[in-house]
Parts: sequence; C-alpha cells; structure tokens
Amino acid sequence: MSGTVPSPHGSPDQTPVVPSARTRSASAPATTRRQVLVGGAVGLGAAALVGLGAPAAHASPVRRGWARVSDPFTLGVASGDPLPDGVVLWTRLAPDPLAENGLGGMPDRRAQVLWQVSEHEDFRGITASGHVETGPEAAYSVHVEVNGLRPGADYFYRFRTGNEISPVGRTRTAPAPGSSPERFSFAFASCQNYTHGHYTAQAHLAQEDLDLVAFLGDYIYEGGGQGTIGRGHLPAYETTSLSDYRIRHAQYKTDEGLQAAHAAFPWAVVFDDHEVENNWADDTSYGEDVDPEEFLRRRARAFQAYYEHMPLRSAQRPHGPDLQLFRRLSFGDLFDLHLLDTRQYRSVQAEDGERDDPARTLLGQRQREWLFDGLANSGARWNVLAQQVFFSQRDFTDGDDATYSDDAWDNYRVERDSVRDRLASTANPVVVTGDVHANYVCDVKADFDDPDSATVATELVGTSFTSGGDGMDQRPTDAVQLQENPHIHYINRRRGYVRNVVTPTEWTADYRVVDYVSEPGAPIGDLARFVIDEGTPGVRPRG
Repeated sequence: MSGTVPSPHGSPDQTPVVPSARTRSASAPATTRRQVLVGGAVGLGAAALVGLGAPAAHASPVRRGWARVSDPFTLGVASGDPLPDGVVLWTRLAPDPLAENGLGGMPDRRAQVLWQVSEHEDFRGITASGHVETGPEAAYSVHVEVNGLRPGADYFYRFRTGNEISPVGRTRTAPAPGSSPERFSFAFASCQNYTHGHYTAQAHLAQEDLDLVAFLGDYIYEGGGQGTIGRGHLPAYETTSLSDYRIRHAQYKTDEGLQAAHAAFPWAVVFDDHEVENNWADDTSYGEDVDPEEFLRRRARAFQAYYEHMPLRSAQRPHGPDLQLFRRLSFGDLFDLHLLDTRQYRSVQAEDGERDDPARTLLGQRQREWLFDGLANSGARWNVLAQQVFFSQRDFTDGDDATYSDDAWDNYRVERDSVRDRLASTANPVVVTGDVHANYVCDVKADFDDPDSATVATELVGTSFTSGGDGMDQRPTDAVQLQENPHIHYINRRRGYVRNVVTPTEWTADYRVVDYVSEPGAPIGDLARFVIDEGTPGVRPRG
C-alpha cells in the first residue's frame, strides 16, 4: 500500500504513510547497466538484512505463532514513473497468486514489508530503506515512492517480509531538470493477451539497454478465452468482480518474461480498454445495454485491481471509478513524455456521419487543456504523446467512399485536428501509439485529405506483444490502406515492440519483432529502422 489518501467515499483510508527515503552521501561509482533478470535474491547476507531492521536469515518469524508465508514474491518486482530524485517501487505479496478470493493466498492480517535501495547489485551499501504495511484491502500490494536519489543514476532495489526476500530489480532515475542528456533510450509496447502467445518479446525486452518502457494499454484482457496454446485465462470467464480482476492481473504477472522486463527498467503505464471491458467509453459499456451506474461500479473494481498491480504513484490511486492517469514525465531538456488517457473522458463511439461534431471529445476538456498548456510551456527538444488509439487518419475503403475506425481519433475528428494544430507549433512532436496489433509509420499532415500539405508531426504505431497470435507481414487489405492513406508509409503485423534512441539531433526507431509467439523461444530481430531528424517532421528509412 502507499500513503494516506482519501477513500472513494471521502473518509481517509488510514494506511501508514510510506517513509521518505533515508539517504547518505554516495561516493561509490555508478553501477553498470547490466540487466537484472527475475530470479532468486542473490548475495543477500544476514548483515545487510539486519541493517534493514529485519531479523537475520536464521531468525524466527517476525511474530511468534504466525505461520511462515512461503515465497510471497511470486509476482516479481517493478519500478515506474522515474523522477530526477526518485522512483516508485512495486511488489505484491502472493504466495498463491491465483487463489480464488483474489488475495493471493495471504493470511487475513496485515503484513510489514521492508525495502532497500542500493547503488550496488550486492547491496554492500544501502542508499535508502524503509518499511510499509499492507493488507487485504490492497490485495497485499506495495507502492513505495522513494525520493532523495541522484538524478540520472542506476539503482537496485529489493523487498523483504518475514524471512522471505524478493528478487532484485534495477531502476534508473530521470536526468536532472535543465540538464542536456546526449541520449535517451526507451521502448514502447502494448497488447499482451496471455492466451494468444508466449511472452518471448518481453523476455527479449529485458535484455535491452533502456532508460524506460512505456506501456500503452491492454496489459490484461478481460474475456474468458482459453486460446489454443495451453495458456487459458483464469478465471475462465469474463472478469467483472474485484477478485476476478485481481486473479487475471496475477496470472499475467506470473509469466517470467514479463517479470524480467519489469525488473530491468522503470515503466510508465497507461491503460486502454481491455483492462476494464472492450471499447468502453466514459460510463458506457460498448455494445451492451448496461446501466451506467453499474458499469461505473465495474470500472471502479477494475481500476482498483489495475492500481494494485502497477508501479504507479499515490496520485494515480483510484477513487471509486475515477483514476488520474494522464501525467507528464520529463527527461532533462531532451524529452517530455505526455501520457494520455483516451478512455475515461471520451464521448461514446458514433457513426461516421457524426464524427465531425465539434462537441465530440476523446480527451475531455480538463485533459485537453492540460495537454495544450504542457505543449505550449515545454522546453524539451522532443515532445512525445504516449497514447492508446490510432491518431492519423486511416481510410479502409478503396475509391471515393471512406470508412474509419469508430474507436480511434478518426471518430473525434475536430478534437484530433485541434491537437494536430497544437503539435504543429511544438518542438519535434512525435505520437506513439498501441492498440491495433500492427506496426505503422505515419506522417501527421496539416490536412490529411491533401497529401501535399505540410507534415507537422510523426506517428509511430507499435504492434502487440502477443495479441492476435503469431501475426504476419501484411494482410491483403493493407495494400488498400497504403493506397488510400499516402501519409502511411509502413505496415507490418509481426509481434514485438519498438525500441527508440533519442538524441538532440535525431530519433531512431527500431521495429523489433519475433517470428512467432504460439511457441516459446522465438529469436528477435530488427524488421525496420526509421529516423526522424530534429527540426524536420516525418520519417526517413535507414537501412
């Protein structure tokens, strides 16, 4: 659990506040950027554990008479939302992660969790440490907001409860405000349906050299599908209750490839639709006659489970059906990451004839104003919109007729065009997108209906980790998309992620794919590489 926050009903949740990080002068050299894979906690001596305030490894459990909780760190560890002086650390105690009540097999009592941060993988020197309590109301999840760390520095972290020690994770703080980094490396990814494929791409991701992973939605899928590869969903029906959502999140997090990717870098996460229900909009269930109040109760349950399983700060803790997801991360003067929410505030999907209604919104007024203010006041060289659904215009029909997706920005054309116009006056704007289970590269045009109009930004769309199964290079209908949308330069439907290296002069995007996900063990390779030059919107291929 994290610190004291108001409950959805306005009364305070009396959760112990997480202590601030206790820091000391750090004279040791920076750690290497070697990736830390999930495994046993290595090199954890009794002296270091006593220094944390816990009993030595040979001691009896914390309270006499309590049964020992065996291996409670089955879901791994994670970090997220790095700031120049700190990060949020996450774990969840779950010795039986798929227990039917959704509480992970924990006994019905509060648990104390100790945490440490070090510049050394063997923890021979402790930079920060503390403790927090958690309990069944949070599914025994832990969110620690560590501060007092050095900017642009690598750290290792771990947790302990009783005599059990977590795997070790590695994280990295953001560069100092006003600094001028020479390089920022991140990957973006989305859509990891557990039943559709093995998490091979996630395991490869853990081996990369990255400062951040941006996950753009569909972390879980709510349906009860069982698939054909022996990775059927639990529970074996559509999730609607809090325990359902908790079990589903836990099932996904038991995968070692996903655990490895979380343990290797900080993540910045946003949800899309499947974390709640397919294609939902605000208080409306998509295609089903559900009372809005009932849907909001379901949304509240889904949001609670989502927060319990993500490395998010207390500012993102949900209050009933509301969760403050949109936020901004800065990385010196090089890179501003504007993380958007395209679900909670959107108008309900409409027919094509209504898409030009200026009252229709995907962002909602408050988020739109926040975004426009952030873009206007950004001092970063690159401005990145990290969001869920296809931004550029995408006509699916050959000839004079046109059809568009009702779930993408095309269904909210007036607002999309207003965002596009703001991007046109912003330094080096790039939109990164998930959702569609395919790789695309697009020029964002001043007028999508005029191919000769100015290119004002770039959209990079990433494929799914697994959703859709093994994938393919292209569908027959993709030729129509390329013909009808000359601003779309590239389509490919293999599975993987997009790795990006950003410098003051250029942005290089590598589309990394695996050949298959229906079986484990696929190798990964670079399918295509594109470059965006500083000061020149649009992409050029690089061999």
